[in-house]
Amino acid sequence: MAIQLFVPTFATDEILEEIRECLEKGWTGLGFKTVEIEAKWNEYTGHAHSHFLNSATSGLHLAINIFKEIDDWNDGDEILTTPLTFVSSNHAILYERLKPVFVDIDQYLCLDPQDLERKISDRTRAVLFVGMGGNTGQLEAIKAICVERGLRLILDAAHMSGTRLNGITPAGDATVYSFQAVKTMPTADAGMICFKDEKLDSIARKKAWLGINKDTFSRSSDKGSYKWHYDVEYVGFKYHGSSIMASMALVQLKYLDRDNAYRRQICSWYERGFSNSEVRSIPIAPGCESSRHLYQIEVDNRDELMLALNGAEIYPGVHYRDNRHYQMFAEKEDSCPRSTFISERLISLPLHMRLTKSDVDEVVRNVIKYARV
Repeated sequence: MAIQLFVPTFATDEILEEIRECLEKGWTGLGFKTVEIEAKWNEYTGHAHSHFLNSATSGLHLAINIFKEIDDWNDGDEILTTPLTFVSSNHAILYERLKPVFVDIDQYLCLDPQDLERKISDRTRAVLFVGMGGNTGQLEAIKAICVERGLRLILDAAHMSGTRLNGITPAGDATVYSFQAVKTMPTADAGMICFKDEKLDSIARKKAWLGINKDTFSRSSDKGSYKWHYDVEYVGFKYHGSSIMASMALVQLKYLDRDNAYRRQICSWYERGFSNSEVRSIPIAPGCESSRHLYQIEVDNRDELMLALNGAEIYPGVHYRDNRHYQMFAEKEDSCPRSTFISERLISLPLHMRLTKSDVDEVVRNVIKYARV
């Protein structure tokens, strides 16, 4: 049987019962389930404010949009970011007519603090930190720089559901999670934005519902009456989450720590399997209990190896192609040489809840057979 990179696993019966409640009540959109998942997420993570959205991309855009408005940023101002990420991270910067300035990566595939300090200019307004694969990298050093230099920290935690650093959930001025179908807490697609500041959370709730100051759920009473009068305070977006997706998230959250523990077990099998070989894996930062969304290795013959693995019915992935390969982010000179080097050598090996020890052994055997390092 083929070994896939990602295969989501759902607590199907429990999810269907949650969704059935939505259908029977006739309320499938923003409402009672989205309110419940926000409270449960706060309880689980320790965040003070969480707002359920339709995707992490929406959350990143909301964070940048709100900071630009309240902090009086101008078009063309800069956000320091990584070139090694899914394009939605950097699209969110462009949505607001800001300039992404690329910072090189460290050994954890996260932002390198030294290169970040070198690239701060008088137009720098924020740092976008991506927790690659659930790794925290040198996040604390990045946070210290942001505090010292008065920069906003936006934590792209798309891979970090369940990640802890020294026992605590990492956070920025805004922290954005993904509950997309193959993430560690899968739904069909959804996300969460978590602001430290209650005022910003309030703005996000309005902007995520087209700038309207009272959403449909808050305008509906227990007796079924509907208050039609509201104001529109912002030019907002249709970014709110639905009760159907929240129903999935509520169930999946119950099993998140258990599932992440199994992901770490799979990674330990990989580590033991490669221990007597020269295959190099990407390390986890000290103090980080990673969600282990990814298990990544570095090889010299990435494309050749992927073809060989495909021939053995093993289907790995690549996370990610350096964004500067895309024409909209292209540079005349290479500002991030480590990212350039590593992005041509990275492979993400299969990692999901349906993998067995024998599956991992088969992947390891074939990687060792075909890899050049």
